[in-house]
Formats: sequence, C-alpha cells, structure tokens
Amino acid sequence: MIYPPPILAKRAEAGQLDLRGEVMKCMKLLTEEIRNRLPPLYSQENNPDPLVICKFFYPDFSWTWYAIEFDGNDLFFGYVAGFECELGYFTLSELLSNRGQWGLRIERDLYFEPTPLSEVKKRHERA
Repeated sequence: MIYPPPILAKRAEAGQLDLRGEVMKCMKLLTEEIRNRLPPLYSQENNPDPLVICKFFYPDFSWTWYAIEFDGNDLFFGYVAGFECELGYFTLSELLSNRGQWGLRIERDLYFEPTPLSEVKKRHERA
C-alpha cells in the first residue's frame, strides 16, 4: 500500500482531502474546537498580551488574519497583517467570500499554535 506524504495526511485529517486524495473545494475555516477556544469579544481588553488562537491567510497573497476573540457568530477581533499591521475587527463571512490574486480561498494555518500577541507582532515587524 502506498501512504500519502505527511502533509497530505495532515490535510486529510483537516477535511481538505477526500479518500482518493483529491483536493476539496473549501477547507473549514472555523472548527467547533477552535470556536470553543476563542474567548468572547471584549473579554481580553485588559490583557496586555492576549493569546492569538488561530491564523488565517491567503495562500497566494501576503495578507494574514490572527483571531484573538470571537462573537460566536461572525465577528472576530484580532491582528491583521496586510499593507499595514494593526488590531481590528474582521468577519468570518468576509474570510469565506474573499479570494487571493490567483483566485485561491483563504485558509486556516493547520500548524499554528496559540501564541501571545507580542510574538505574532514580532514576526511581522518591518526593518
């Protein structure tokens, strides 16, 4: 039996590949597990270094969204690294509807581990 490379096995676990190894059209951006781990909106206001729970990104463009809080429905608060890097609000519906330069959908980083905001900001500092 031929086994898939580890990256394909990981994608299969995440629901990105079907049993024949064909890429599915859309990955699930917000799993129930992640939804349960995201604190409610405004709950981290007084935390000087809140935990970033998950990361979304364009595979074909430079924008990245880091979720810190979620309203349980559609609205996130987090860190956005695009043309500028800033804290702000973004929506799940916005992430689901947008496409990158080559028409690729936004994805969730399957390997991202919850990380303090200060560490995420360091990754995007510009020299």
